[in-house]
Amino acid sequence: MAKQDYYEILGIKRDAKPDEIKKAYRRLARKYHPDVNPGDKAAEERFKLMSEAHDVLSDPKKRSVYDRFGQYSENLADAAARGAGPSGGGRTAPGFDFTGFDWGSASSGAGGGGSSFRDIFADLFGGGATREKEPPRPQPQRGADIEMPLSLSFEEAIKGLTTNITVNRSEQCSRCNGAGDTGGPVVVCPTCKGTGQVQRAGGRLRFAQECPDCGGTGRRRAPCSLCHGKGTMPKTETVKVRIPAGVETGSRVRIPGKGEGGRLGAPPGDLHIITNVGPHKYFTRKGDNIYVTVPITVPEAALGAKIEVPTVEGKTQLRVPPGTQSGQKFRLRERGAPSLRNPGAKGHQFVEVQVTLPKVISEETKELLREYSKLNATNPRVEMGLE
Repeated sequence: MAKQDYYEILGIKRDAKPDEIKKAYRRLARKYHPDVNPGDKAAEERFKLMSEAHDVLSDPKKRSVYDRFGQYSENLADAAARGAGPSGGGRTAPGFDFTGFDWGSASSGAGGGGSSFRDIFADLFGGGATREKEPPRPQPQRGADIEMPLSLSFEEAIKGLTTNITVNRSEQCSRCNGAGDTGGPVVVCPTCKGTGQVQRAGGRLRFAQECPDCGGTGRRRAPCSLCHGKGTMPKTETVKVRIPAGVETGSRVRIPGKGEGGRLGAPPGDLHIITNVGPHKYFTRKGDNIYVTVPITVPEAALGAKIEVPTVEGKTQLRVPPGTQSGQKFRLRERGAPSLRNPGAKGHQFVEVQVTLPKVISEETKELLREYSKLNATNPRVEMGLE
């Protein structure tokens, strides 16, 4: 059975441009890739045929052989490059019968005035003068952003601070101004070894992609001797960072222009500080509100009192009304954390009181408690139907 035509496989015309071939292949690859169709053998076979067709039609030399002979193989390409005919003579593809031709001297015109088939194939496959594609020139490119973690204490997060940190970043190469080369001679691209393509893994298969360093030309200019083609140079810098009051774990603080260096005059990226706030011995934070638990005595709970409680800004007085129960909460307005979303505003602090029982250390204390029990003969379990 004759193999399906490569142009039909990709759904393109025979005079399709390279960009049309690439777009057609990518469109079909998204539909028939094995990772998108797990276990579908038909889709996997279709993808193999598409990859084979793209490999041949995207390469100008391979495509020339395919267009002339209706098929492509390395042996056929080698024979064509040497000016030799297909082994065994005869018909190599529909519409091309080379039986009887002298591949070394046959001319296309009377008297030998035309070009021989050897000359034609030499021109096509490197024997004659060829024009090298000019390597693409790099374009201005903004530097990448950098993320760095920063550990803070609870107090530092609430109050904010200014500190210095060491950043390993890069800056534009001073010799080539970020171009990666100094306009020197064109050389074979070291990334793709001159093929213009690099291999990429795609699930269980591998497929070729355009080389990102030479733009598919297979050639590039000699890299800058200072940055070795990267366009940037490494730099260690001490950066002053101001952490605003009120940050939490996961807050992002941006320092403009302190990321990786840009190329060809493009601006550098930004530095993003990711804060990680440690726990506090007494305080717990939820949003902009602060929570703390404070113990009180039985007399303070029963009779009421003014007690001293801690806040994130220092100590303050809290009035405990008579008859306060254990677990009761009191709000201290605007004594919480500064708000990042609403500058100038603050959250609240909530104080939960816990009634603590005294230690009975003497007979006198025991007698006082017995007397208290007689005078206040109440049963807090009555509501539960218990004695």
